[in-house]
Amino acid sequence: MPSLDELTTRSTLAPDDLARLRAVISEWQLLADLSFADLLLWVPLRDNPKSWPEGHVVVAQMRPTTAATVYPKDLVGNKVRWGERPWIDAALSDGEIQRETEPELIGELTVKEETIPILHNGRVIGVVARYRNVEQMRSPGRLELTYREAAFDLARMISEGTFPAAEVVTEVTPRVGDGLIRLDRNGMVAFSSPNAISAFRQIGLQGDLELQELAAVVEKLGSGFKARHPRDESWKSIINGKLPRQVEFENNNGVLDLFVLPLTAGNDRVGALVLVHNVTEIRRRERELISKDATIREIHHRVKNNLQTVSALLRLQSRRAENPSAVSAIEEAIRRIGSIALVHEMLSMSAKEMVDFDEVADKLIAAVKDVSTLRPGISLERLGKFGALRPEVATPLALILTELIQNAYEHGLASVGSKLRIEAVRKNDLLVLEVSDDGIGLPSDFDIDSSESLGLQIVKTLATNELGGQIVVRRIDSGGTTIHVEIYC
Repeated sequence: MPSLDELTTRSTLAPDDLARLRAVISEWQLLADLSFADLLLWVPLRDNPKSWPEGHVVVAQMRPTTAATVYPKDLVGNKVRWGERPWIDAALSDGEIQRETEPELIGELTVKEETIPILHNGRVIGVVARYRNVEQMRSPGRLELTYREAAFDLARMISEGTFPAAEVVTEVTPRVGDGLIRLDRNGMVAFSSPNAISAFRQIGLQGDLELQELAAVVEKLGSGFKARHPRDESWKSIINGKLPRQVEFENNNGVLDLFVLPLTAGNDRVGALVLVHNVTEIRRRERELISKDATIREIHHRVKNNLQTVSALLRLQSRRAENPSAVSAIEEAIRRIGSIALVHEMLSMSAKEMVDFDEVADKLIAAVKDVSTLRPGISLERLGKFGALRPEVATPLALILTELIQNAYEHGLASVGSKLRIEAVRKNDLLVLEVSDDGIGLPSDFDIDSSESLGLQIVKTLATNELGGQIVVRRIDSGGTTIHVEIYC
């Protein structure tokens, strides 16, 4: 579907005009629902800003959630010539809402069209057309009449350029069906929909809402409840209907989201709409997730602590061991446990379920350097990015990286060579890790499958079995070794 910018190429609208149109269509679901009508946004087609419009094009469409749609097919991009839709022409040229229109047959439905000019900087930049099924307008009840009265107020505000105001635009357009309250200019409840009453009943309302001051009702329902976040204002100043506000009310029974929209006529305030949404279950689930995340982080923290305890016990044991081979084996075990503990430490400090493995890699390199006896002049270079990894990938990869770095220090660069390079290449789900050195190199007949090196066997097992990848060991002719590991993450 073409974008708003593409469709308005020939409308000669300025950037601030387009911003005004975007503001209208970001909030016009409310108008569609209150009107029980489909909405089309028409903009004029001109060769230049001063020329008379050749016609109009539909740049946006909205269907109501409170009634059946009149236009099941998308009409965005449809064009008409000047004179084909006289009520759109009239709204654009006169700058007045056109209501006294004759119904017309669209398919099997008799539809009444009403047009609302969109005013910006003293001129009409577009027209919102409402299309309602005439049959649905017969014998309306009190709820339908209140909705239509509120729609009349919003239409007038659009034509006056006061709806939506910049501070009214919300991330999620409120739904009329969740609950609607109409306030008079004094903040008294003139009407409350059944869903609004139900929402207030669920948080403890015993009497009626109508003819009550809404702020006083909310204040009473919240008495004795210690809010999670203190308020700087009284409820009377928040929901008196004088300013657009979106605020949550909470007590021991639940949580309501209240969206307050002032209604104006010129410079006069005629009342306000309050959209009510019971978000108790949503907030409960959010808090459960927060609690779950905190619990998971605490588990990772405890695992890390337990691994550090195991490492400490092994260090005590190594001090009592007299056999050099036993001491070396214990120190290698401590190093491997430390690699696993580092991943759990990262998870315990992050609210995310992913591990920033680049930070892990830097810490592993630093740890191996600290415990390794290096010849002077050995340099280490790390290239590329590992990115974020799942814990089930990060833990074995941490062990793999530790073993390869340690193996390069202790064997490849033990007597000759001066360079160690670690390179990571991430392509979608494929991660390629290469650890290279310019040291003594491997024997020409080396085979990793028959190698007696415990470190390389650990790397092979983790890479192939645990991570479903592969490992290739290459001997560099000029001297040195490259170990190539591919895993899917």
